[in-house]
Amino acid sequence: MPLSRSLSMTSLSGVLPSWEDDELPVEDLLLFEVAWEVTNKVGGIYTVIQTKAKITADEWGENYYMIGPYFEQNFQTQVEACEPPNPTIRKAMNTLIENGCQVHFGHWLIEGSPYVILFDIASAAWNLERWKGDLWQTCNIGLPYHDREANDSLILGSLIAWFVSYKVRDHQNCCCVDGTDVVTPNGLNVKKFSAMHEFQNLHSTSKARIQEFVRGHFYGHLDFNLEKTLFFFIAGRYEFSNKGADIFLESLSRLNYMLRVRNDVTVVVFFIMPAETNNFNVESLKGQAVRKQLWDTAHTVKEKFGKKLYDALLKGTIPDMNSILDRDDFTIMKRAIYATQRHSLPPVTTHNMLKDSTDPILSNIRRIGLFNARSDRVKIIFHPEFLSSTSPLLPMDYEDFVRGCHLGVFPSYYEPWGYTPGECTVMGIPSVTTNLSGFGCFMEEHVSDPAAYGIYVMDRRFRSADDSCNQLTQFMFSFCQQSRRQRIIQRNRTERLSDLLDWRYLGRFYIHARHLALSRAFPEKFKMDPIAPLKVSNTVQKKREFVNE
Repeated sequence: MPLSRSLSMTSLSGVLPSWEDDELPVEDLLLFEVAWEVTNKVGGIYTVIQTKAKITADEWGENYYMIGPYFEQNFQTQVEACEPPNPTIRKAMNTLIENGCQVHFGHWLIEGSPYVILFDIASAAWNLERWKGDLWQTCNIGLPYHDREANDSLILGSLIAWFVSYKVRDHQNCCCVDGTDVVTPNGLNVKKFSAMHEFQNLHSTSKARIQEFVRGHFYGHLDFNLEKTLFFFIAGRYEFSNKGADIFLESLSRLNYMLRVRNDVTVVVFFIMPAETNNFNVESLKGQAVRKQLWDTAHTVKEKFGKKLYDALLKGTIPDMNSILDRDDFTIMKRAIYATQRHSLPPVTTHNMLKDSTDPILSNIRRIGLFNARSDRVKIIFHPEFLSSTSPLLPMDYEDFVRGCHLGVFPSYYEPWGYTPGECTVMGIPSVTTNLSGFGCFMEEHVSDPAAYGIYVMDRRFRSADDSCNQLTQFMFSFCQQSRRQRIIQRNRTERLSDLLDWRYLGRFYIHARHLALSRAFPEKFKMDPIAPLKVSNTVQKKREFVNE
């Protein structure tokens, strides 16, 4: 795993007292939270720190600082620059600046408006070889010369250590908690996603928009019933094995066989994973253009038909249906029908891939033979960039897209937490996760029957790859057999789990971790409540009992 990701996932927290003499007035504390994704969106950790900032800022006020890397574009669009109000912070920053390392400070423009301290990695790159030597001498860890992520992570970590050591060099006044002490689950700002009783309507609205895209993408091959079509998706960083795309594709091949012989349901599967492309491919754009042309033609004919029908009814007569459309109308409709003729299969990807022949997803699609043929009941669409409402192809934001799907599938082989199934849950969309993800383990522990609430937990810890693949196939096939009414009921049950994932409750694990750190560093000043862990567990237990009622 790249060190840059490792930094962001651990989201290290430390507390540092501020003082001007030899005395340690530990009542005056500063909390630092370090992550690679502070103001820098890469993956799910960005959501963690962004949504958690409010509850942490409410607890710590202006003594809460988030630390990360400086990127000019991110700073200009997300940060309001200001001077550090704390003299200790200001002096530490000036020390680095005087030594040629640029440091930037300001308010991150998110809920809670936390202070951010951002280090310019490029300005300190001249120290890289020395810091590599220090890392080798201290830990016997060497970094490859051309590994940009590892080098940047080392520079950022060294700058932070330099910054913090400015005031703690001669004092033991920094404390932290080891990860085997407290497990800190990742929550969500559920209020952002809350739609009360409207989430079912939002699902229908967003589903209709996805259906319009599908009509265009599969023009000329739209011989399946969209009312009996389910939309599955997988999304995230393009880590083919870690994210479980390999086992997902194999399971889709098996699901395709089962649906062809036993069911009339069609499944359209979206892979939303950014990869190297040079543009949308012509066939995908043409499909949407053909769809729009057909829509315009239908409306033109409908308006003429409607006017003639209206005039006839006003005269008290029923029009002759054979004469209500003239020759020009039939010509327009025939021309539109000819435009839908297609001599190739609908593309499995929406973009021109730069590494088409070696791309893992496309290579496995070729291996399993899912090319969107008419006989396939599983259709695949690989969308190799993140979704945007400004896209000319699929103009939807990620949140709207998720609401319109029926099932999110995230069979990760490695996932410290896994935000994507959590986001599905708070929007009332069932999902597949694994017992090798933090989210999956959390749900197994706190929900008596996760599958009944639309959380299907795959066993990738104790089963072979083939057995796990069969389990995923069965999950998806069982889901396909549900009636529309059963899916609506399940979505209602899934949405009920939202409160279990809210930072209002899960934030208490972080509060407990910080109190534990202070009690260990300053036992005379901070007494740890011996039943504090029990209180934290009881809070979540009450939510679990409510959910399982």
